[in-house]
Amino acid sequence: MTTANSNDSARRFSDLLQLDSDGSPTLLPGVHPLPGLLSLNTEQVLEAFRVSQLKDFTRVIDELEAADNPLHKLFEDMRAIAEREPANRFDELDLFRPGALQEMFLQLHQHVMSHPVWSHPCFVRVFEARFDAPQLRGFATNYFNQVKNTRQCVALAQGRFSGFLSLPYGSLNERVSELAQIILAQLLADEYGVGTHSIDSYPDLTSLLSSTTHIVMYRQLFEGLGVPFEEQDVPMLHGVADNVLTQRLLAGHPSFSLVESMASVGLGMEWGVPEFFSLLLGGMIRWAWREDVELTRHHLIVFIAHVQYDVLHAISVMLATSLFGHEKETMQQIKQATNMLMSSRYNMMSDLYRQLFAEPCTDIDAIGLDARYHISDRRIEEALLSARQEVAESRVVNASDYKASRNVPFVFADAM
Repeated sequence: MTTANSNDSARRFSDLLQLDSDGSPTLLPGVHPLPGLLSLNTEQVLEAFRVSQLKDFTRVIDELEAADNPLHKLFEDMRAIAEREPANRFDELDLFRPGALQEMFLQLHQHVMSHPVWSHPCFVRVFEARFDAPQLRGFATNYFNQVKNTRQCVALAQGRFSGFLSLPYGSLNERVSELAQIILAQLLADEYGVGTHSIDSYPDLTSLLSSTTHIVMYRQLFEGLGVPFEEQDVPMLHGVADNVLTQRLLAGHPSFSLVESMASVGLGMEWGVPEFFSLLLGGMIRWAWREDVELTRHHLIVFIAHVQYDVLHAISVMLATSLFGHEKETMQQIKQATNMLMSSRYNMMSDLYRQLFAEPCTDIDAIGLDARYHISDRRIEEALLSARQEVAESRVVNASDYKASRNVPFVFADAM
């Protein structure tokens, strides 16, 4: 671990922040969209992202509805084909009902962003920098297990779209599936750092394998914290393992519908990420500034990047999800998928809190969770208990206890 250069200006810390004339810290341009992040509380950060995401989505929808927008023309051309085919239901989608996507967004966004997971005590404590160096290193290594596993869920979801799907879109069936694949492929490209190339500029094998993935970006944090490579990969805590498995099951398990799969890799995984990554980023900057540890943008780039890009990911996947709105109870399916993800994430953070701080931290079933976030069926319980049995013994802490446990990170409606 390195300390800040004593020759640095007393009013500037690395390339992350500076002190204003009144002594308040302001993040330097490019670090975060909220320069005054360190002067806000958790609820103010959450509200700022609620507002900004609403503006972003409204802008994208307005662009989509403009007659000269290429996507607008694409969907209208597809609609014209559907209208010529008996029983083709493509033109029945909410995509073509004025204001429907905005209405869908408002309802789902409010549902997701009002869940208590985004103000979990662990996020709050990290944001306030109430930790020491060993605790931060412990957080970094344990949370890495979440980061390095879940991007595979996008690939699992993408793999479900094929020519075998039964869709009510006639000759458009394959095209609709392709559009979903393209959107998910772009998310994968962003996660793995593999950009779009022309034939002439396609990378060689060395360049391909040295792509700047989010996993590589996260390992840059370990550089700043002085965690050697051989200590960066640790067995998963039970809460982390459950969260990883829940995400993988929703994305790829046949018990869950295409809509649930899409919602799990877009709406459930992306909307809250900029907010809580802002809390993690702000807390690490605050700690480094206080302790005079020279963390830089290079070390924190994975958090900086997620804050900037995940909003677009959520919007694009929501658009793709709307293409499959022919399924019954689409809105309820989406809400249930996000409920499962947010619930398992809550227990993951509670487990992390107990591990790091050796203090009690309540699980999701003991916080008086609002009924709208209860799980309406038990498909995920059976799937999760089964998936635990396939976990390699060395990859989870006390794996035998984990596999034997019947506790799951959900509050079921029929149990209340």
